[in-house]
Amino acid sequence: MKVTVDEEKCCGAGTCVLLAPDVFDQREEDGIVILLDERPGEAQHKIVREAASVCPGAAISVSEQG
Repeated sequence: MKVTVDEEKCCGAGTCVLLAPDVFDQREEDGIVILLDERPGEAQHKIVREAASVCPGAAISVSEQG
C-alpha cells in the first residue's frame, strides 16, 4: 500500500488523524494534513482505507500497488 495526500484538497477536518494517528497528523497553523507514513504496515491498511473513504475533501489516495 502507498498513501498520498493532496494538501490543496484538505479542509482540515482531522478525521484521518483521529482514525490513524500513526499515519496522519495536522499542521499546527492551519490543520492541513501531514503524511507521516506513506507506506504503513499491513496492520494499518484497513484503517487507512477508512480514513481515505471518509475524508470530506477527498485529499487522501490509497494505491494497493507499491
